[in-house]
Amino acid sequence: MRLVTYRSSVEAAARLGAVVDDLVVDVEKAGQHAGALLPSSMLDFIDLGPQALAALKAILNEGKARWPVGAALPLANVRLLAPIPRPRKNIFGIGLNYVEHVAESSRALDTAKDLPKQPIIFSKPPTSVIGPDEAIQHNKKITQQLDWEVELAVVMGRTARRVAEADALNYVFGYSVMIDVSARDNRCAGQWIYSKGQDTYAPFGPCIVTADEIADPHALDLWLTVNGVEKQRSNTRHMLFKVPLLIADISAAITLEPGDIIATGTPEGVGAGRSPKEWLWPGDVVEAEVTGIGRLRHPVVAI
Repeated sequence: MRLVTYRSSVEAAARLGAVVDDLVVDVEKAGQHAGALLPSSMLDFIDLGPQALAALKAILNEGKARWPVGAALPLANVRLLAPIPRPRKNIFGIGLNYVEHVAESSRALDTAKDLPKQPIIFSKPPTSVIGPDEAIQHNKKITQQLDWEVELAVVMGRTARRVAEADALNYVFGYSVMIDVSARDNRCAGQWIYSKGQDTYAPFGPCIVTADEIADPHALDLWLTVNGVEKQRSNTRHMLFKVPLLIADISAAITLEPGDIIATGTPEGVGAGRSPKEWLWPGDVVEAEVTGIGRLRHPVVAI
């Protein structure tokens, strides 16, 4: 199932929808039509657990082509927001999680040459999140080294505390796409959260694909382009620390809750690792995709 947060018009409130073919079906309205109480927001839906997911699947299967008036809109006519427009907590970011990226980072960013022995965890605040087609802000007073990183995002579905690696995938609600925008000059000055967590530095979406539709999160192609030129292309099988280990490692000390997001790291091809180095500038357009999930597109604008 592909779940989105959308607006039907500029003035309309954000709503939870399910993508069915070329339509967005409003989850709350479809539920009402079927006599089921379902929420209008993604976080509230995730909170309800597997029963809500099963109920919605049944409603979508039974109600196809018979939606009540106003419950289904053409996907092309709605505005998609970030699937979780305002996460409750900071996003958990993972650094140096692809072998080739470890090598390019050691050359360009003075990180260690050796592979990490355990996940490197940082965070991005909720205010860094933007949705599809929103602008990435470039503030020349703060950075001259704005960089890109395409990543698979994991969305938690259950409270996870000291979870065993073997059980960890059972706690996942679904998967999405994230671009980890980074101000490299801030990072090199030692300011991790300032580098990673500025406003608009977490493009996220366009949907959440529920975990039952992703048989293996470590078999997904991912790529990123700048102005149509490919900069990154890899597959999630090249992750150094796989999703179950990331969940087990974080939950060993920090409780993961429904709706929490883990950005699982990026492959090689970032701007800082190129020769000569390349950066994002106002007027650029960044596109990123994880196959089977969706594509993000974002212009870069000066502020």
